[in-house]
Amino acid sequence: MSARANATDFEATVRMLADRQAIRDCLATYCRAVDRLDRDLLLSVYHEDAIEDHGVFVGDREGFADWVISFHSRAQHATQHVINNHVCDLDGDVAHSETYYMFAAMNVEGASLTLSGGRYIDRFERRNGRWAIALRKVVSDWWGDPGAAWLSPEGRAVLNGGVHASRDRFDTSYERPLTFDESRRGSILAI
Repeated sequence: MSARANATDFEATVRMLADRQAIRDCLATYCRAVDRLDRDLLLSVYHEDAIEDHGVFVGDREGFADWVISFHSRAQHATQHVINNHVCDLDGDVAHSETYYMFAAMNVEGASLTLSGGRYIDRFERRNGRWAIALRKVVSDWWGDPGAAWLSPEGRAVLNGGVHASRDRFDTSYERPLTFDESRRGSILAI
């Protein structure tokens, strides 16, 4: 194989890896945006003409952002959207992906904690060099109410002792630069 062929293969591999990472970053940004109730960040993961088919909501990105932020603000104290297995078929400037998710919610009413899992079925498109969601369909595979937490209330308080957990831009995830309080080093809670 010639040096030129090796360089071309290498460039194609790097491009493919960069495209896949941009798509995974978009998916992770979606989760962060919904959990932090950050409308601008949520809008950024969609193309302007994108369609979101969430089952209980079907419409454009602005309508979805308004609906999902209103719903989670009203119904839950906290949420976590976690992405897991991810497959992605790239075809030039279009990609089709299936991404497994798990969702946990600390509810305002009813069961204190609910869980669900499913899949995001997405068509991503690269437009002007930017990968974003053009069409999303959400498949809900399972849901339920878990048992009581095994960690004591004191343990839960200590668990978040070095962070600020909030559903806004004061959350520790926005801290730049991220710093560490040396007085906390070596802290261990007997569980």
